[in-house]
Amino acid sequence: MAEQGLLIVLSGPSGVGKGTVREHLFEHYNNDFDFSTSMTTRKKREGEIDGEDYFFRTKEEFEHYIKEGKLLEYANYVGNYYGTPIDYVNETLDSGRDVFLEIEVQGALKVKQRMPEGIFIFLSPPDLEELKTRIENRGTDGPEVIAQRMDKAVEELGLIKYYDYVVENDTVDRAARKIRSIIESEHLKVERNIERFSKIIEEMK
Repeated sequence: MAEQGLLIVLSGPSGVGKGTVREHLFEHYNNDFDFSTSMTTRKKREGEIDGEDYFFRTKEEFEHYIKEGKLLEYANYVGNYYGTPIDYVNETLDSGRDVFLEIEVQGALKVKQRMPEGIFIFLSPPDLEELKTRIENRGTDGPEVIAQRMDKAVEELGLIKYYDYVVENDTVDRAARKIRSIIESEHLKVERNIERFSKIIEEMK
């Protein structure tokens, strides 16, 4: 039977650069884990691809998934649903491969309740002024939505205590390298390797 994979959860305030850091991590480092694409009801932004960046669904379709219990977690964030399809996550972990989730803070805390054995990483901005600048520079939100996102960011920063690690996104490459180091360290923990070494010792007796 394959060794159980690790569930790696990356989250943080809107605009902090979760997607950018995740893309850099996958493109520039030797990764042996799968990315679990989230589902959302928000409108597709320019350049985004359905099934790669997100599974884009209508509100009615999303609520059907909720009713059928097919989401590991879901949350309503600034008027839109976000969630993680559960079947893909479980099947991949059972096969021995790691699963990488990039989700909102609300969703991450729900996953922690259901799968506390996961590795939870909070991506933080250098400061709130920088976060506001990044959100404004995206050019996708009006002043009212930006204000909502900033209020939410302050609230979410207070939830860092529920995570295992916090990584500051001062530069994309530095943040990605830190996340990769966290994952490598987690794989080397004695508790994840004791069974294998116990078998080696037993065979040598």
